[in-house]
Amino acid sequence: MIQVRVFYDRQGNTLTVWFDDPQSEYVCEETGKGVILMKNKAGQVIGVEKLNFVQNDKARV
Repeated sequence: MIQVRVFYDRQGNTLTVWFDDPQSEYVCEETGKGVILMKNKAGQVIGVEKLNFVQNDKARV
């Protein structure tokens, strides 16, 4: 089973989701609209980051 880790940075307004070990990050690729993909050496996506993320009062992170 994959363990997903979610981090919300209130000061930086970023939401980061890791699907694998963050230590294996090799390269980042911005896809547009403030979404960044973190990839390992094999090119597999191991994490996603959303920039300018503002938490809605009704949503819980």
